[in-house]
Amino acid sequence: MRGLLASSIGVTCAAALALPVTSPAPALALSARPASPATARPAPVAEALGGTQSLPLAPLAPRDRTLAPTAEHGLPRRDVGHFSLVGVIWDDPDTVLHGSVQVRTRAAGSHTWSGWQDLETHNDDAADPGTAERTSGRVHGATAPLWVGDSDGVEARVRAEVDRRTEDTARGPRTATTISPLPKGLRLELVDPGESAPALGAREAAAAGAPRRRAAQPSALTVAPAEALAEADASAANRGLSGLSGPAVAEIPALNRKQTEEELFALRAGELTEQRRVKPYIGPRPRIVTRRGWGADEKLRERKFVYTKKVKAAFVHHTASGNGYRCAQVPSLIRGIYRYHVKSMGWRDIGYNFLVDKCGNIYEGRAGGVAKPVLGAHTLGFNTNSVGIAVLGSYGSKKPPAAVTKAVARLTAWKLGLHGVNPKGTTYLKSGGGNLYPKGKKVRLNVISGHRDGFATECPGRQLYRKLGSTRSTAARLQGR
Repeated sequence: MRGLLASSIGVTCAAALALPVTSPAPALALSARPASPATARPAPVAEALGGTQSLPLAPLAPRDRTLAPTAEHGLPRRDVGHFSLVGVIWDDPDTVLHGSVQVRTRAAGSHTWSGWQDLETHNDDAADPGTAERTSGRVHGATAPLWVGDSDGVEARVRAEVDRRTEDTARGPRTATTISPLPKGLRLELVDPGESAPALGAREAAAAGAPRRRAAQPSALTVAPAEALAEADASAANRGLSGLSGPAVAEIPALNRKQTEEELFALRAGELTEQRRVKPYIGPRPRIVTRRGWGADEKLRERKFVYTKKVKAAFVHHTASGNGYRCAQVPSLIRGIYRYHVKSMGWRDIGYNFLVDKCGNIYEGRAGGVAKPVLGAHTLGFNTNSVGIAVLGSYGSKKPPAAVTKAVARLTAWKLGLHGVNPKGTTYLKSGGGNLYPKGKKVRLNVISGHRDGFATECPGRQLYRKLGSTRSTAARLQGR
């Protein structure tokens, strides 16, 4: 995106829906350990909101002239408005795209085109079958999104899978060609994540139930009252956590072990768990960048939060969105994925409960409260009683940095510890239906599993999946086991 894309920062403050608001602080400080998101300069309203260009893909003349035109769809090279994230969607979410999807893009303000880049066609992060989110009528099939950076030109092609087999007949060998039909309604989605969501102005803060700020304090760009309420809702969902003091909190600070244990006892008093007040097995709470911190436009999502009963397992994913991002760009990348999940794929909110970047920063995903069992849309068939953690990037052939595996271990040690769960253990989850286990089947899974353990997919990538064993051991050690 234009300029530095990241989050606006608010002052740390504390309460529920009636929350005091202050003007944004200068920036989220960068540290030598994980790199923190920087603060973006105020942007024009249109730019702050972002947007999506949805372009239909039409049949192209296939390179192989023996194939019908329906074997390849695409978009010839063209100039478009600015975007940073790209994906392809189609009408039926239950239709699998058998084939390949490739795009090439032009860096904004230049004549430089990238080479052809592949999009992951089997994007199996989704709400469970039969749920309101899945059956809303707005859901589409989709590839994984690809981060390409600020671009203003694009070309795309979708090629059907072709199977050629030689058969022996009475008249001699004959070659039979089978072409997998492409899904209907193919569209190219070009996502502009926009700048960070603006801070609440005095009028909108009052609409959200917050006291009015003094006139001497300048406000950032204002938002509509409905947005103010949605933002207050998302922030209030984290109330009760130690170290918070307001709705415009950009991050939830890390706690040491003693502070984490005291916080857990306070949360248990609110019936988060039924365990008695004994020394718990829980890892120190890690630092978490909030939705406010990465600049979520709260009016995009559905207002209501949906919870499951508890968290019994954690599923680790990768976003398959490429590794070419800088950590200062991560708020923009997450805003792009969020918009793609909601506006292009038709989900109620971003699908993952948490996201982790390659510098080891942890981000709040789906709204509802980081300490609560928020129902996500990450592992088709196994979203109930689980948490989805997505590592930003593609880790099929590339090894994840040590900062990634450490962050996942810290996060799971804390999140699973809230529910008294051993990261090195196993648990049973009932399948909601998928391509690996039928609906209703009780499946034994590692407490920390990869996406592929619950669904036939390459996610979270071979290299990241190989690290899950050491992640389990580290998380258990952090819990004091």
